[in-house]
Amino acid sequence: MNKPSSTPEASPVFLTASQVAARENVSVPTIWRWSRDGKFPAPVRLGDNCTRWRLADLEAWEASRGQVA
Repeated sequence: MNKPSSTPEASPVFLTASQVAARENVSVPTIWRWSRDGKFPAPVRLGDNCTRWRLADLEAWEASRGQVA
């Protein structure tokens, strides 16, 4: 699967929990658990019923763990 990547000049890219889970090859509940436990980047609330993760935050987290983005 191709992972989306961000570019410095582009607008911020936000991913859903399902997209993040697919990117990290884990389940959606695992993404929420990791976030709750402080083991993963925190999501961003974009509205009352809209929570997403910044792609740039995920890429930085992956880089800090030595993962290929």
